[in-house]
Amino acid sequence: VLVALLGAVTGVLVGRVLRPVEQVRREVATITDLQLDRRVPVPGTEDEIHRLAVTMNDMLARLETSSRRQRAFVADASHELQSPLASLRTQLEVSLVRPENNGWLDVAKTMLDDVSEMERLLRDLLFLAREDEGGPELPSTLVDLDDVVLEEVARVRSHARVGIDTTGVSAAPVDGRREELSRLVRNLLDNAARHGASQVWVAVSEVGEGAVELCVADDGPGIPVDQRQRVFERFVRLDDARRRGGGTGLGLAIVAAVARGHGGGVSVADSERGARVVVRLPVCAPVDTRR
Repeated sequence: VLVALLGAVTGVLVGRVLRPVEQVRREVATITDLQLDRRVPVPGTEDEIHRLAVTMNDMLARLETSSRRQRAFVADASHELQSPLASLRTQLEVSLVRPENNGWLDVAKTMLDDVSEMERLLRDLLFLAREDEGGPELPSTLVDLDDVVLEEVARVRSHARVGIDTTGVSAAPVDGRREELSRLVRNLLDNAARHGASQVWVAVSEVGEGAVELCVADDGPGIPVDQRQRVFERFVRLDDARRRGGGTGLGLAIVAAVARGHGGGVSVADSERGARVVVRLPVCAPVDTRR
């Protein structure tokens, strides 16, 4: 009788202890990918089950944020691709309706510009998708960041409507992937040239504490203080003053991704006029060649 009574009491106590776990299990079993805003009940007791429920809710919150970002990314990408596609379709339809009045060479040039815009957007999307997947890192090598900057400046100067000052560029070796660093510099220069009124300044130097600093500034409308973090998010474009000249809103997001991938970071610094974007990367330690 005593053993039976002890077993019954133990069963009741274990059942009461595990009841919150069963509630959490039932709630999780009913949550689908379209209901990630739901949360599991958190018992009032400060014990392991309470911590389990809190951890489960934190995980659901992270999944909800990730799902929301993914849906927004797909929607924004679709919207950006829709514009050049609509332009291509319109030009083709107009040309087919009145073929005798169209200069096909001019139409082809315009359509090529739209195709180039789509190609650039797709390249950026693929790069960001690979970053999200977190695939294996490509091998790093010694890269002279100043050489990369001067090469990209020469490319931009061929079609830029603003002047580009490179007197602040000095030797700056970094350990990285040259193609990705070229993309970083290219995006910064294109962004500054697009928004600058008449001048862009580029500087590269070692700044101590084992860091290399790349600074790209322009004399355009600038970036409000409360938007300095937001500009590095995907598909973010600010007011009309900085929208002129187009852009997909992915350039600075890619800059931030490349900087993080190289162990550095990027920020918008204070400037008397225009925008001033600063990238900090770890300096490459000199190699001892002595035997």
